[in-house]
Amino acid sequence: MSELALTLIRLAFLGLLWLFVLMTVLVLRKDLRQPAEARPTGRPRQPKAPKPAKVARQAKVRGTKLVVTEGPLTGTVIPLNTAQVTIGRAPDSTVVIDDDYASSRHARVYPSEGAWVVEDLGSTNGTWIDRTRITTPTVLPVGVPLRVGRTTLQLQR
Repeated sequence: MSELALTLIRLAFLGLLWLFVLMTVLVLRKDLRQPAEARPTGRPRQPKAPKPAKVARQAKVRGTKLVVTEGPLTGTVIPLNTAQVTIGRAPDSTVVIDDDYASSRHARVYPSEGAWVVEDLGSTNGTWIDRTRITTPTVLPVGVPLRVGRTTLQLQR
């Protein structure tokens, strides 16, 4: 092979290497650039307080107690008044569940417009009413199982 051909091959290879480096830098720059709405504004955002759920007026009679029917706390009765009940592994929860499938702040049950509403608090494994995973605040009917991890609770009169 002539020296001219060898030099041209070397220059072409060097050009391809530089093109690869340039393309890599452009892709990284595009990935690292933040959109305007994701940039900090200089003042911290205050977390919004959860709004009470809009609940249809189905249940005139609401339950008066939450009973654990399955799990390590079977038989535990939580009397319900006007305060919310938090469920999770955190020690400050109303119902402390020692379960690997429950989040530290798993769910909460609170009164709203004459009914008890259950809300999932962003748990990993979900909160289930009967066999349906809930994603929004949902009315908890009397006698229907509420499952949090391996624990099942029921709203009773």
